[in-house]
Amino acid sequence: MPTTLIRRCDGREVAAILEVINDAAGAYREVIPADRWNEPYMPESKLREEIDAGVIFWGYYGDSELVGVMGIQEVLDVTLIRHAYVRSRSRRQGIGSQLLEHLLAESSRPYLTGTWAAATWALRFYEKHGFRLLSREETTSVLNKYWSIPERQIETSVVLANEKWRMAR
Repeated sequence: MPTTLIRRCDGREVAAILEVINDAAGAYREVIPADRWNEPYMPESKLREEIDAGVIFWGYYGDSELVGVMGIQEVLDVTLIRHAYVRSRSRRQGIGSQLLEHLLAESSRPYLTGTWAAATWALRFYEKHGFRLLSREETTSVLNKYWSIPERQIETSVVLANEKWRMAR
C-alpha cells in the first residue's frame, strides 16, 4: 500500500520543488498570455527569491517522492497561498485538496490566492474549497497590496479569498 505524507519542504529540496512546478505548469503553456510564459516556467533563481521573500513550501510525498507542492506566505494581515502545483501524472487524485486543507489549518488568518484569469481549472479548484472570486477592482487593489508582481501580471490575474477574508472586511 502506498504511503503518503504532507510536510514542510526543506532547503535541500529546491530541485525537486522546481521539477514539480515546471512539470505541472505545462498546463498554462497555451492558456496564459504568451508574454507571461517563461521556459522554464520558474527558474531556480525565481524560486530562491520566493523562498527568501518568505514563501514556505509544503510538499505532498507519495512513496517518498515529491508529487505536489503548495506555498504559504504571511504578508501583513493575511496568508497567501502561493505556487500550488501537482505533477501532471498525479493530478485528479485529491493531492491538491489535501495540501490546501492542511495549509488552511495552519493559520487562523484570512487566506488569499491569486491565479491566472484564464486558468479556469484553478478557479474551480479554489471555489470548491470555499474561496470566492474578488471583483476586478478589489483584485487590483489586493494584488498591489499583498503581492510584488508586474503590472502585466496584475492585468491577467484574479484573486480568490476564503470566508475568513470576507468576515474580516
